[in-house]
Amino acid sequence: MNEKERQAENLQKMSRYLSYLLRHDPAAAGIALDEHGWAKVDDLIAGVCAKGRELNFETLVKIVERDTKRRYSFNEDRTMIRANQGHSVAVDLEMKQLPPPDILYHGTAEKYLPSIREKGILKRSRNYVHLSTDAETARKVGARHGVPVVLVIDAAQMARDGFTFFLSENGVWQTEEVPFRYVKEEIRP
Repeated sequence: MNEKERQAENLQKMSRYLSYLLRHDPAAAGIALDEHGWAKVDDLIAGVCAKGRELNFETLVKIVERDTKRRYSFNEDRTMIRANQGHSVAVDLEMKQLPPPDILYHGTAEKYLPSIREKGILKRSRNYVHLSTDAETARKVGARHGVPVVLVIDAAQMARDGFTFFLSENGVWQTEEVPFRYVKEEIRP
């Protein structure tokens, strides 16, 4: 592995660690999130370094700017940072409630289908169920957990039936749950 590849791998590992801290366990680095999920950048850097990992502001900026999924946001003066979605801790991300596209997609693994058919798509430990606007993104999400299956969701009918949808800063659609009756198709890529 050359130096450039090693640096890219280290950035990816740090990004995963930051995702864990900012979405699930800020106390693991001795930091706190405000009610909207924001952490002080200086506290985050100090907390990460106190755990024996190397992080500075320049590296943090690289992680935020290079993340293809746009997982993180800075506030305007870059003194605060937050994860854009995927939290298991209670935060109000001030997401926009919007009417969804007619069709959305949810990626899962084949092994979870029996439960989904019985109970629907549940948020489990997260604050919301995550949905995407394209099948390929959903397939990639499902592949992280096993043999992928893409579920085609009739979001328009859900909205007509009173379900609310939110759009995160990084373009992920979210809702409280998806009862199985709104799953219109199962695609096995």
